[in-house]
Amino acid sequence: MDAAATAPAPRGAHKVVAVGGELGAARNGDGGDKAWRWRAWRAPPRMEVVVAVFLVTLTLLVLGLGLGGGGSLSAFSSPKIEFAQKPAASRDPNPAPPPVPTRHEHYDQDRLIGGLLSPAFDEQSCRSRYASSLYRRPSPFRPSNYLVERLRRYEARHRRCGPGGPLFKEAVEHLRSGRNAARSECQYVVWTPFNGLGNRMLSLASTFLYALLTDRVLLVHAPQEFDGLFCEPFPGSSWTLPADFPITDFDGTFTMRSPTSYRNMRQAGAVSGDHRNVTAERLPAYVFLDLIQSFTDAAFCEADQRVLAKFNWMVIKSDVYFAPMFFLMPPYERELERLFPEKAAVFHHLARYLFHPSNDVWAIVQRYYEANLARADERVGLQVRVFPEMPVPSENLYGQIVRCAEQEGLLPKVVQAGDGAVSNSSSAMASSESRKKKFTSILVTSLFSEYYERIRGVYDTNPTETGEYVEVHQPSHEREQRTEALGHNQRALAEIYLLSFCDRIVTSAVSTFGYIAHGLAGVRPWVLLRPPSPEAPADPACVQSKTVEPCFQAPPRGMCGTVQGGTDMGALVPHVRHCEDFHRGLKLFS
Repeated sequence: MDAAATAPAPRGAHKVVAVGGELGAARNGDGGDKAWRWRAWRAPPRMEVVVAVFLVTLTLLVLGLGLGGGGSLSAFSSPKIEFAQKPAASRDPNPAPPPVPTRHEHYDQDRLIGGLLSPAFDEQSCRSRYASSLYRRPSPFRPSNYLVERLRRYEARHRRCGPGGPLFKEAVEHLRSGRNAARSECQYVVWTPFNGLGNRMLSLASTFLYALLTDRVLLVHAPQEFDGLFCEPFPGSSWTLPADFPITDFDGTFTMRSPTSYRNMRQAGAVSGDHRNVTAERLPAYVFLDLIQSFTDAAFCEADQRVLAKFNWMVIKSDVYFAPMFFLMPPYERELERLFPEKAAVFHHLARYLFHPSNDVWAIVQRYYEANLARADERVGLQVRVFPEMPVPSENLYGQIVRCAEQEGLLPKVVQAGDGAVSNSSSAMASSESRKKKFTSILVTSLFSEYYERIRGVYDTNPTETGEYVEVHQPSHEREQRTEALGHNQRALAEIYLLSFCDRIVTSAVSTFGYIAHGLAGVRPWVLLRPPSPEAPADPACVQSKTVEPCFQAPPRGMCGTVQGGTDMGALVPHVRHCEDFHRGLKLFS
């Protein structure tokens, strides 16, 4: 889809640039990327000759290196998959965009994020690890000293017990033999992915928290569509299962009917709920915790945790953020208090520690950010998710976005309302002659292009009240989710990170994609609430979340011997309450 031509703005109106993009296409020689990069450059008159010589030299270098045809020079190796840059919409021949700010002048310069990250990595092996914080405003949360200490201790344990070492080989031999060793120095929890990328990141962060609480080593089963998305998070050792791991068919082995499921073991009488009647050497070689959208009280009760602690190998499959459940368990209460004095920052810290896009993905993120978002004084992110089970018509959903923007003052107001305009303000446009114009970038992430096109159309045809400079961007619109494709996941992860670089974020209710983005950013989002039916409007259109934490969408209905449905788990402790976007769900509050 080519960018639509932008109508010339009325005299004295703001300048508008609308930039879209498509996924999966290689750079195609239309010069779009090159045109964008140079359109705003201005040299003093005395530099014109020098610049002309420089440009000729640069052109020869580009041709000599085989980077012509719209390619861009980069310090990184070109990724296999990236966003295709579209040519900018037509505009006045002599635009006057705002000046380029000093690079990263607003951003957090703490490369180790308050000690959260270990300095023991080669920066070139994972360029995103220490660079991500340069693109975000400073975090409102700081990791506790105890969390930093525990992470360093965990890293030491992972090096000692991780793949390749003698302790790991010994543990694998026990697993291969079908025996559960009575005394083992190293215990493991193996995470296997399920469902979409957002679900996977939420469940992986939860599993890592479980590893911290139980002194286990986290290992990751990474199928082809997941392998290579992230850098290794632990220095000196890998978190990826080796190719010769005894269990190979994870999809076929770990199902709800699996005899190794702890729930099924309990129901069949293979293990007792009383840990005093369970001896480690008589247990199977591993246990499977099935935490996919359907929970029993077994996994999160103290008695069952004591039984589970006797298994040296555990496999977890989940697609939800189950971390809040640990905050309802007395055995973990003191440790969690020390790790996370600010309960609303649990996922924020875990995600910024664990998830660092690989160099290929980071190259996509960095190029798109520098080309489209870096100049802005303010970045507003809008994430629009339409669920198959709730197919809200695009006209209704766009109307909800408009009402939310007006209600909360999220998008720049325009002077007069055209069809579908963002604002119906009747006030006159403020003079901008004597002051610097504000520059706002609006980033739309969605599987569909309709919302980007309509918002772009508003700013194409209507001047803003303040005369500010506005750009609207959408990196992709693939129309359907394809979790089984590595390229799709690379682009999805890139968009999650671009959204997390925004200063204000609007997300769709119950969207795990949105949860990850605002959790990484440490920003409380405005949430577009689900309407009561596809035809009925949501009222209110949106609310601002009181916490940056994701929602745990599938908590058990009963817990630890209580009557099913008879306990409101959102009222057990002050810091675990129900979610704004999904009332039955649970989330952490400060």
